Amino acid sequence: MRKEIEIPEEVEVEKSLEELTFSGPNGTVTRKFSYPGVTVSVDGDKVVIETDTDRRKPLATLGTFESQVDNAVHGVTEGFEYEMKVLYSHFPMQVEVKGDTVEVRNFLGEKHPRETKVLGDTEVEVSEEELVVRGPDRDHVGQTAANIEQVTYMNDKDVRVFQDGIYITAKPEV
Repeated sequence: MRKEIEIPEEVEVEKSLEELTFSGPNGTVTRKFSYPGVTVSVDGDKVVIETDTDRRKPLATLGTFESQVDNAVHGVTEGFEYEMKVLYSHFPMQVEVKGDTVEVRNFLGEKHPRETKVLGDTEVEVSEEELVVRGPDRDHVGQTAANIEQVTYMNDKDVRVFQDGIYITAKPEV
């Protein structure tokens, strides 16, 4: 089976060993494509993914690689964006970005700040009680948003009553 994915004019794709590097106006994304029996190559303005077997796992991997190529192309052209909201009732939280770290201060009146890393080329923009997480790599943007949400997660509280925290309110639609 063979799948061909068209690459837009503004996107450049370079192949080295098992990695494809996608470059576009919004940044760069590098993905490793390695699975036995599945080959990925660049043919002019197309990425070609093919396998010579009809077994279930290589065919499933073919679809996975196709989705990863689509996501990389979408990321370097348009990017991915998550919107988040800061909610609190008693202790006003302060969220600040310091280099590649997001710092949440005064969560539940705690004296020590909670921190989490910003992955890859992801940007975190903080304004009042809203956060916007954006970048070209879907995995890094989604994981950064999840890490920010997790840093204020409380395991021993009833979520119907206790709603302080930072929550994802909008995810990218692709």
